[in-house]
Order: sequence, then structure tokens, then C-alpha cells
Amino acid sequence: MTRRPARPKLFTRAFVALGVAELCYFTADGIAIFVLPLYVTGPIGGDVAWAGLTFGAFALTALVLRPLAGRLADDIGRRPLLIGGAVIAAVSLGLTAVADDLITVIVLRLLAGVAEAAFFVAVFAALADLAPEERLGEALSYNSLGLYLGIALGPLSGDALVAIGGYAAAWVGGAALAALAAALAFLVGETRERAAPAESVRHLIHRPALPIALGFLTSLVAMGGFLAFASLHAVQVGLETPSLALFSYGGVVVVCRIVFARVPDRLPPLALGAAALATIGLGLVIAASWSSPAGLIAGAAVTAVGVAFSTPAFFAAIFATASPAQRGVASGTASAAIDLGLGIGPIMLGFVADAAGIPWAFGVGAAVAVAGAVWTLTLRRSSTSPARRVAS
Repeated sequence: MTRRPARPKLFTRAFVALGVAELCYFTADGIAIFVLPLYVTGPIGGDVAWAGLTFGAFALTALVLRPLAGRLADDIGRRPLLIGGAVIAAVSLGLTAVADDLITVIVLRLLAGVAEAAFFVAVFAALADLAPEERLGEALSYNSLGLYLGIALGPLSGDALVAIGGYAAAWVGGAALAALAAALAFLVGETRERAAPAESVRHLIHRPALPIALGFLTSLVAMGGFLAFASLHAVQVGLETPSLALFSYGGVVVVCRIVFARVPDRLPPLALGAAALATIGLGLVIAASWSSPAGLIAGAAVTAVGVAFSTPAFFAAIFATASPAQRGVASGTASAAIDLGLGIGPIMLGFVADAAGIPWAFGVGAAVAVAGAVWTLTLRRSSTSPARRVAS
């Protein structure tokens, strides 16, 4: 009887430290996701449209700097960007505690975008370095638990901190978590094996990833709109604990990522990405059309199922187009879709929400996700697409 070859080891000290650092960083992000819209429409005195604009402002700087961060990650290494990004995030969150006008809050959100560009690109480049090639989809599923646990736990933490010490306590708590992420990044170490060849660092954009990233972008537009207005909609529909909607969303993503961690390695990534987008659209339709606490929770859960598979699917497809020396640039290109989505989504859907109500904003987000599913399927079927070789 022949033995199956041993699977390459995934859970190394560096891999675990990277995941815990992400958990701290994105829990801080989760606090901001919940607190910021309430802070802007409360003490700062803005309206719903300003809440969307302020929420998405960080994406402007993150989008501009993401390609440069990808190049730097290939050039000087992953660790400097991990540490620097987390430190800048701590400064941005801490200073928001003393901000008392919209302009200052927006400036600090732009600073948060600098942090996001550096930290996020370095995380995914380091992950691709640490994960065995045949377990990359699984690694993406497990590693992203930090992101979605943060989105689940951050709003609850922010809600509790506001109740205990007001908005200032929530911002300071987020800053402390970001600082802890910087400390944990030292345990990850430098994962880049060697400097990239000179010709590999000339490009800021990984062009083969662009068609795939466009499909990924639509998931982020839809998700960004939901994250920006879930807490406000929860108040409007009478949900007793407004943070419960985002907790349910993050919790479902986490459960799906654990239970179905190996699925992205077993299915064609673009087909999985298209199915994930359709599921996100369905979840937003439920949240938009069923205007009640139960409807919001159900819509959040279904949306979360789609999100659970979208990121591993699209990142696996994108990394399949890149060599090891191009992982930083590929990560920068892919994650630029996150900046665009989390910037465009809240801003665009914020205007829709201000004019017609939050349910209509969710409906527009659903339409965007469905359009992305159609686009992704055309990539899979196109014989001329650069994504063709990762479709099956």
C-alpha cells in the first residue's frame, strides 16, 4: 500500500504571527468601520453623504500608493511595510480621537490610506512567500481570518468602548491594536527570499492581473457600500444592538473560511469568483428588500458567504499570473481593487442612500456585483484572456 506524500507544512511560526498581526490590525479597522459613520453623523455633525465620503476617503491615498507599495515590497522587503503601515495606522486612529471637524477627520482617513497601502500589500506578498504553492488557496482562506474576525470583533469592541468611554475610547483602543500589529510584525521576519531582478521592479502594475482585478473590484464596491451603511441601516430598522449586523457578517465569513478552507484549491478560481459575486448580489437584495432586523441579518449572512469565497478565488487567480519576483507588484495591483471598491462603493452608494435611502444603495450594490459575475464568466470563457490559464 503506497503512502500519500506528506503535505507541505503551512502553519509555521511566521505564518501564525502574520495572521495574528492581521487580526490586531483589522480589528482596529473594524472599530473604525462601525464607529466612523456614527461619529461623523453624530458629534462631527455631517449627514449620510458625508459619512460615505469620509468612510471612503482613505481609499484615495491607498489607491495612489498601492502600486508603489508593491514595488517597494519586492525591492526592500515585506517587513518594513508591515511595520510602517501598522505604525501609521496607529497614529491615524489615535489622532481621530481629538478631531472635531470633518476636514480633520478626512485628512486622518487619507493618512489611514497610506497605512492600508503599505500593510495590506506586504501581508499578501508575505503570505504568497510563506505558503506552499499547492496550498495557496487554503493559506488565503486561513490567513484572511484575521481580516474578517477583525470586521466581526471590531464593531462589537467599538460599540463597547463607546459605551464605556465615548468615541475617544474607541479610537484610542483601535490605535493600541494597530501598534500591537506593528510589534507582531517583527516576529514574522523578512519573507522575501531574494531581491527581485532589475527588470521585475520597473513595473508598478502587473498587467496580466488587470482583467481579473476588475471582476474583484465589483465585489469590493458592493461590499464597501454594505460595510459603510450597515450600522446606520441597523439603527433605522430598529436592530437593538446595531453592531450585530456587522458581527454576523464577519462571523459567517470566518466560519466559511474555516470549514471550506480547501475549496479554493479544488475549484477553478474564476468560476468560484463569479459564483461568489452572484451570492453577494443576492445578499444585498435581501437586505434591501426585507427592511427589518431579521432581513438585515439574513442579508448580511448571505453577502458574507459570497465574500468568504471571493477574495481567495480572485487572489489565487491573480497570483497564478505572477512569478515569485512579481508577487509584490501583483499584490499591489490586486489590492488596488480593494482601495477602489472601498472608496467608490461608500462614496457612490452614499449619494444613492442620501437621495433615495439605504435600501436603494444596497440594491445598486447588488447590481454591480451581478455585473461583475457576468464579466468574470466572460474572462473564463475568453480564449484571448490572460486569465484563461487560471480558469481551470
